[in-house]
Amino acid sequence: MSGMHGRQLLGRVGRLMTVLALMGFMGMAKAVAAPDFESDLPGATDIPGLPRFEGSVIIGHQVNPFDETLIPNGPWDTGAGDWKKTIRVSGRRTRILYLAPRHAGAPEVIRHYRKALENLGYEPLYQCSGFKECGEGVDRFYGEAANGKQLTTSHLLKHVYSETSVREPQLYTGHRRTPDGDSYVFVFAAFQDNFADSSAGNRVAIFVEEVLSQPMRERPASLEARELAQGLSDAGRIAVHGIQFDFDQATIKDESKPQLEQIALMLVENPDLKLYIVGHTDNRGTLEYNLDLSRRRAEEVVRTLIQNYGILGERLKPMGVANLAPLTSNATEEGRALNRRVEIVAQ
Repeated sequence: MSGMHGRQLLGRVGRLMTVLALMGFMGMAKAVAAPDFESDLPGATDIPGLPRFEGSVIIGHQVNPFDETLIPNGPWDTGAGDWKKTIRVSGRRTRILYLAPRHAGAPEVIRHYRKALENLGYEPLYQCSGFKECGEGVDRFYGEAANGKQLTTSHLLKHVYSETSVREPQLYTGHRRTPDGDSYVFVFAAFQDNFADSSAGNRVAIFVEEVLSQPMRERPASLEARELAQGLSDAGRIAVHGIQFDFDQATIKDESKPQLEQIALMLVENPDLKLYIVGHTDNRGTLEYNLDLSRRRAEEVVRTLIQNYGILGERLKPMGVANLAPLTSNATEEGRALNRRVEIVAQ
Protein backbone atom coordinates (compact mmCIF):
# COMPACT_ATOMS: atom_id res chain seq x y z
CA MET A 1 0.00 0.00 0.00
CA SER A 2 1.47 3.37 -1.00
CA GLY A 3 1.95 6.10 1.60
CA MET A 4 -0.75 8.32 0.06
CA HIS A 5 -3.32 5.54 -0.30
CA GLY A 6 -2.52 4.40 3.23
CA ARG A 7 -3.13 7.88 4.61
CA GLN A 8 -6.39 8.17 2.66
CA LEU A 9 -7.63 4.81 3.97
CA LEU A 10 -6.66 5.64 7.54
CA GLY A 11 -8.30 9.02 7.11
CA ARG A 12 -11.61 7.45 6.07
CA VAL A 13 -11.45 5.03 9.01
CA GLY A 14 -10.56 7.83 11.44
CA ARG A 15 -13.36 9.99 10.13
CA LEU A 16 -15.89 7.18 10.46
CA MET A 17 -14.85 6.58 14.07
CA THR A 18 -15.15 10.27 14.88
CA VAL A 19 -18.58 10.52 13.26
CA LEU A 20 -19.81 7.48 15.21
CA ALA A 21 -18.50 8.98 18.44
CA LEU A 22 -20.23 12.27 17.76
CA MET A 23 -23.48 10.46 16.93
CA GLY A 24 -23.26 8.59 20.23
CA PHE A 25 -22.71 11.85 22.10
CA MET A 26 -25.64 13.59 20.39
CA GLY A 27 -27.99 10.63 20.86
CA MET A 28 -31.29 11.31 19.14
CA ALA A 29 -30.78 15.09 19.02
CA LYS A 30 -32.01 16.71 15.85
CA ALA A 31 -29.24 17.61 13.43
CA VAL A 32 -28.52 21.30 12.95
CA ALA A 33 -27.48 22.98 9.73
CA ALA A 34 -23.74 23.08 9.12
CA PRO A 35 -22.11 26.50 8.80
CA ASP A 36 -21.45 27.64 5.25
CA PHE A 37 -18.15 29.39 6.02
CA GLU A 38 -18.91 32.23 3.64
CA SER A 39 -17.97 35.00 6.08
CA ASP A 40 -15.22 35.62 8.61
CA LEU A 41 -15.41 34.77 12.28
CA PRO A 42 -16.91 37.88 13.95
CA GLY A 43 -14.19 40.28 15.09
CA ALA A 44 -11.41 38.48 13.21
CA THR A 45 -9.02 40.44 11.01
CA ASP A 46 -6.01 39.75 8.82
CA ILE A 47 -2.47 40.49 9.96
CA PRO A 48 -2.04 44.20 9.06
CA GLY A 49 -0.53 44.60 5.61
CA LEU A 50 -0.60 40.88 4.76
CA PRO A 51 -3.35 40.16 2.20
CA ARG A 52 -5.16 36.85 2.49
CA PHE A 53 -5.51 34.39 -0.36
CA GLU A 54 -8.45 35.57 -2.45
CA GLY A 55 -11.76 34.01 -1.46
CA SER A 56 -10.52 32.50 1.82
CA VAL A 57 -12.45 32.89 5.09
CA ILE A 58 -11.23 33.22 8.68
CA ILE A 59 -12.56 30.43 10.93
CA GLY A 60 -10.14 30.85 13.84
CA HIS A 61 -8.37 33.88 15.29
CA GLN A 62 -6.40 34.42 18.49
CA VAL A 63 -4.13 37.28 19.60
CA ASN A 64 -1.95 37.08 22.72
CA PRO A 65 -0.49 40.45 23.81
CA PHE A 66 2.64 38.64 24.99
CA ASP A 67 3.58 35.03 24.38
CA GLU A 68 6.53 32.81 23.54
CA THR A 69 6.65 30.22 20.77
CA LEU A 70 8.88 28.44 18.26
CA ILE A 71 9.16 29.40 14.58
CA PRO A 72 10.30 26.45 12.41
CA ASN A 73 13.61 26.94 10.64
CA GLY A 74 13.95 23.40 9.33
CA PRO A 75 11.89 20.27 8.53
CA TRP A 76 9.80 18.19 10.89
CA ASP A 77 11.63 15.35 12.65
CA THR A 78 9.25 12.40 12.47
CA GLY A 79 11.04 10.37 15.13
CA ALA A 80 11.31 13.19 17.66
CA GLY A 81 7.88 14.63 16.89
CA ASP A 82 9.32 18.15 16.70
CA TRP A 83 11.05 20.57 14.34
CA LYS A 84 14.72 19.86 13.63
CA LYS A 85 15.56 23.57 13.85
CA THR A 86 13.58 26.42 15.41
CA ILE A 87 13.86 30.03 16.47
CA ARG A 88 12.41 30.88 19.89
CA VAL A 89 10.62 34.23 19.77
CA SER A 90 8.45 36.20 22.17
CA GLY A 91 6.13 39.15 21.78
CA ARG A 92 2.63 39.86 20.48
CA ARG A 93 1.46 36.62 18.92
CA THR A 94 -1.34 36.31 16.34
CA ARG A 95 -2.69 33.01 15.02
CA ILE A 96 -5.24 32.83 12.19
CA LEU A 97 -6.88 29.85 10.48
CA TYR A 98 -8.36 30.33 7.03
CA LEU A 99 -10.36 28.03 4.77
CA ALA A 100 -9.40 28.50 1.13
CA PRO A 101 -11.95 28.22 -1.70
CA ARG A 102 -12.58 24.62 -2.66
CA HIS A 103 -10.93 25.01 -6.06
CA ALA A 104 -7.62 26.23 -4.60
CA GLY A 105 -4.55 24.03 -4.19
CA ALA A 106 -1.97 24.32 -1.43
CA PRO A 107 0.94 25.18 -3.77
CA GLU A 108 -1.10 28.04 -5.23
CA VAL A 109 -1.89 29.33 -1.75
CA ILE A 110 1.69 29.25 -0.51
CA ARG A 111 2.91 31.02 -3.66
CA HIS A 112 0.53 33.86 -2.83
CA TYR A 113 1.84 34.21 0.72
CA ARG A 114 5.47 33.87 -0.28
CA LYS A 115 5.11 36.65 -2.85
CA ALA A 116 3.11 38.87 -0.48
CA LEU A 117 5.65 38.48 2.33
CA GLU A 118 8.63 39.09 0.08
CA ASN A 119 6.91 42.22 -1.29
CA LEU A 120 6.64 43.41 2.32
CA GLY A 121 10.37 42.94 2.82
CA TYR A 122 10.42 39.58 4.60
CA GLU A 123 13.48 37.42 4.14
CA PRO A 124 12.76 33.67 3.95
CA LEU A 125 13.91 31.59 6.89
CA TYR A 126 12.68 28.19 5.70
CA GLN A 127 10.36 26.83 3.02
CA CYS A 128 9.39 23.36 1.88
CA SER A 129 6.85 21.49 -0.22
CA GLY A 130 5.40 18.03 0.35
CA PHE A 131 6.03 15.43 3.04
CA LYS A 132 9.40 14.48 1.56
CA GLU A 133 10.80 17.99 2.12
CA CYS A 134 8.76 19.13 5.12
CA GLY A 135 8.87 15.81 6.99
CA GLU A 136 6.40 12.95 7.32
CA GLY A 137 3.80 13.87 9.89
CA VAL A 138 4.55 17.61 9.69
CA ASP A 139 0.84 18.30 10.32
CA ARG A 140 1.41 17.15 13.92
CA PHE A 141 2.80 20.62 14.63
CA TYR A 142 -0.87 21.66 14.75
CA GLY A 143 -2.71 18.40 15.36
CA GLU A 144 -1.08 17.81 18.76
CA ALA A 145 -2.02 20.54 21.21
CA ALA A 146 1.18 20.06 23.22
CA ASN A 147 3.11 21.64 20.33
CA GLY A 148 1.54 25.00 21.19
CA LYS A 149 0.12 26.01 17.80
CA GLN A 150 -3.39 24.56 17.92
CA LEU A 151 -6.43 26.79 18.44
CA THR A 152 -8.53 24.96 21.02
CA THR A 153 -11.65 27.08 21.53
CA SER A 154 -13.89 24.66 19.57
CA HIS A 155 -13.93 21.10 18.23
CA LEU A 156 -13.97 22.58 14.72
CA LEU A 157 -10.64 24.35 15.29
CA LYS A 158 -9.06 21.41 17.13
CA HIS A 159 -9.73 19.13 14.16
CA VAL A 160 -8.29 21.26 11.38
CA TYR A 161 -5.65 19.09 9.66
CA SER A 162 -7.28 15.95 11.08
CA GLU A 163 -4.87 13.08 11.40
CA THR A 164 -4.13 11.09 8.22
CA SER A 165 -6.16 13.51 6.05
CA VAL A 166 -3.43 16.00 5.15
CA ARG A 167 -2.05 16.16 1.60
CA GLU A 168 0.35 18.51 -0.22
CA PRO A 169 1.74 20.29 2.86
CA GLN A 170 3.41 23.62 2.06
CA LEU A 171 5.39 25.74 4.53
CA TYR A 172 7.03 29.16 4.56
CA THR A 173 8.60 31.17 7.38
CA GLY A 174 10.03 34.65 7.07
CA HIS A 175 11.46 37.54 9.08
CA ARG A 176 11.74 41.29 8.76
CA ARG A 177 12.67 44.21 10.99
CA THR A 178 9.98 46.83 11.59
CA PRO A 179 9.87 50.06 13.62
CA ASP A 180 7.77 48.16 16.19
CA GLY A 181 10.13 45.19 16.50
CA ASP A 182 11.15 42.04 14.60
CA SER A 183 8.27 40.32 12.83
CA TYR A 184 8.34 36.54 12.33
CA VAL A 185 5.68 34.89 10.15
CA PHE A 186 4.90 31.19 9.77
CA VAL A 187 2.48 30.03 7.03
CA PHE A 188 1.33 26.43 6.57
CA ALA A 189 -1.13 25.38 3.87
CA ALA A 190 -2.39 21.88 3.12
CA PHE A 191 -5.39 20.03 1.78
CA GLN A 192 -7.13 18.49 4.78
CA ASP A 193 -10.31 17.08 6.22
CA ASN A 194 -11.99 18.09 9.46
CA PHE A 195 -13.36 15.14 11.40
CA ALA A 196 -15.45 17.37 13.68
CA ASP A 197 -17.21 19.23 10.83
CA SER A 198 -17.09 17.90 7.29
CA SER A 199 -18.13 21.26 5.84
CA ALA A 200 -14.71 22.59 6.93
CA GLY A 201 -12.95 19.65 5.28
CA ASN A 202 -11.95 18.50 1.82
CA ARG A 203 -10.25 21.79 1.05
CA VAL A 204 -7.06 23.66 1.84
CA ALA A 205 -6.70 25.12 5.33
CA ILE A 206 -4.19 27.92 5.94
CA PHE A 207 -2.46 28.50 9.28
CA VAL A 208 -0.83 31.93 9.60
CA GLU A 209 1.13 32.94 12.69
CA GLU A 210 2.92 36.22 13.35
CA VAL A 211 5.04 37.11 16.35
CA LEU A 212 6.04 40.75 16.71
CA SER A 213 9.10 40.35 18.89
CA GLN A 214 9.32 42.64 21.90
CA PRO A 215 11.67 42.85 24.88
CA MET A 216 10.95 40.24 27.53
CA ARG A 217 8.88 41.54 30.40
CA GLU A 218 10.72 42.05 33.63
CA ARG A 219 10.73 38.87 35.65
CA PRO A 220 9.65 38.88 39.30
CA ALA A 221 12.46 39.54 41.77
CA SER A 222 13.83 36.58 43.70
CA LEU A 223 12.40 35.96 47.16
CA GLU A 224 14.98 36.05 49.93
CA ALA A 225 15.53 33.12 52.26
CA ARG A 226 13.74 34.86 55.15
CA GLU A 227 10.71 35.57 52.92
CA LEU A 228 10.57 31.95 51.84
CA ALA A 229 10.79 30.75 55.43
CA GLN A 230 8.08 33.20 56.50
CA GLY A 231 5.77 32.00 53.72
CA LEU A 232 6.22 28.41 54.80
CA SER A 233 5.58 29.37 58.43
CA ASP A 234 2.42 31.32 57.58
CA ALA A 235 0.81 29.05 54.97
CA GLY A 236 2.94 25.92 54.64
CA ARG A 237 3.66 26.78 51.00
CA ILE A 238 4.89 29.66 48.87
CA ALA A 239 4.90 30.29 45.13
CA VAL A 240 8.31 30.96 43.58
CA HIS A 241 8.32 32.83 40.26
CA GLY A 242 12.06 33.46 40.19
CA ILE A 243 12.79 30.02 38.74
CA GLN A 244 12.36 30.14 34.97
CA PHE A 245 12.55 27.39 32.36
CA ASP A 246 13.16 27.28 28.63
CA PHE A 247 9.94 27.28 26.65
CA ASP A 248 8.20 23.89 26.83
CA GLN A 249 11.33 22.35 28.41
CA ALA A 250 12.61 21.33 31.84
CA THR A 251 15.88 23.24 31.39
CA ILE A 252 16.37 25.90 34.08
CA LYS A 253 17.40 29.32 32.78
CA ASP A 254 20.57 30.96 34.06
CA GLU A 255 18.54 33.87 35.45
CA SER A 256 17.09 31.46 38.04
CA LYS A 257 20.37 31.17 39.95
CA PRO A 258 19.65 33.92 42.54
CA GLN A 259 16.36 32.26 43.50
CA LEU A 260 17.91 28.82 43.76
CA GLU A 261 20.64 30.26 45.98
CA GLN A 262 18.02 31.70 48.35
CA ILE A 263 16.13 28.38 48.55
CA ALA A 264 19.40 26.60 49.35
CA LEU A 265 20.27 29.23 51.99
CA MET A 266 16.87 28.77 53.63
CA LEU A 267 17.43 25.02 53.78
CA VAL A 268 20.88 25.49 55.32
CA GLU A 269 19.46 27.86 57.94
CA ASN A 270 16.63 25.40 58.73
CA PRO A 271 18.35 22.00 58.83
CA ASP A 272 15.23 20.09 59.93
CA LEU A 273 13.08 21.43 57.10
CA LYS A 274 11.99 19.06 54.32
CA LEU A 275 10.23 20.26 51.18
CA TYR A 276 8.01 19.17 48.36
CA ILE A 277 9.17 20.93 45.17
CA VAL A 278 6.01 21.25 43.11
CA GLY A 279 5.91 22.15 39.41
CA HIS A 280 2.89 23.99 37.97
CA THR A 281 1.99 24.83 34.34
CA ASP A 282 -0.67 26.85 32.57
CA ASN A 283 -3.54 25.04 30.82
CA ARG A 284 -2.11 24.94 27.29
CA GLY A 285 -1.60 21.37 26.10
CA THR A 286 -3.11 18.16 27.42
CA LEU A 287 -3.28 17.32 31.10
CA GLU A 288 -1.08 14.26 30.58
CA TYR A 289 1.59 16.31 28.82
CA ASN A 290 1.52 19.05 31.48
CA LEU A 291 1.71 16.53 34.31
CA ASP A 292 4.89 15.13 32.78
CA LEU A 293 6.38 18.58 32.08
CA SER A 294 5.64 19.91 35.58
CA ARG A 295 7.12 16.77 37.16
CA ARG A 296 10.30 17.00 35.06
CA ARG A 297 10.70 20.65 35.99
CA ALA A 298 10.34 19.87 39.68
CA GLU A 299 12.88 17.04 39.32
CA GLU A 300 15.33 19.44 37.67
CA VAL A 301 15.02 21.89 40.56
CA VAL A 302 15.68 19.09 43.04
CA ARG A 303 18.64 17.83 41.03
CA THR A 304 20.13 21.33 40.89
CA LEU A 305 19.73 21.91 44.63
CA ILE A 306 21.44 18.59 45.34
CA GLN A 307 24.27 18.81 42.83
CA ASN A 308 25.03 22.54 42.87
CA TYR A 309 24.23 23.47 46.46
CA GLY A 310 24.88 20.30 48.45
CA ILE A 311 21.34 19.84 49.77
CA LEU A 312 20.60 16.27 50.89
CA GLY A 313 18.25 14.50 48.52
CA GLU A 314 16.23 13.04 51.40
CA ARG A 315 15.05 16.57 52.23
CA LEU A 316 13.48 17.17 48.81
CA LYS A 317 10.68 15.44 46.94
CA PRO A 318 9.64 16.55 43.42
CA MET A 319 5.99 16.59 42.39
CA GLY A 320 4.16 17.82 39.29
CA VAL A 321 0.51 18.89 39.28
CA ALA A 322 0.26 20.46 35.79
CA ASN A 323 -2.54 23.05 35.66
CA LEU A 324 -4.64 21.55 38.46
CA ALA A 325 -3.97 24.32 40.99
CA PRO A 326 -3.92 27.69 39.18
CA LEU A 327 -3.33 30.93 41.06
CA THR A 328 -5.60 32.81 38.66
CA SER A 329 -7.48 32.44 35.36
CA ASN A 330 -5.63 31.04 32.35
CA ALA A 331 -7.70 33.22 30.01
CA THR A 332 -4.90 35.80 29.57
CA GLU A 333 -1.14 35.59 29.03
CA GLU A 334 -0.62 37.50 32.27
CA GLY A 335 -2.65 34.86 34.11
CA ARG A 336 -0.85 31.98 32.43
CA ALA A 337 2.51 33.53 33.32
CA LEU A 338 1.49 33.60 37.00
CA ASN A 339 0.30 30.01 36.86
CA ARG A 340 3.61 28.77 35.42
CA ARG A 341 5.60 28.48 38.62
CA VAL A 342 7.38 26.35 41.18
CA GLU A 343 5.97 26.09 44.68
CA ILE A 344 7.84 24.93 47.75
CA VAL A 345 5.66 23.14 50.29
CA ALA A 346 6.66 22.04 53.78
CA GLN A 347 6.52 18.27 54.22
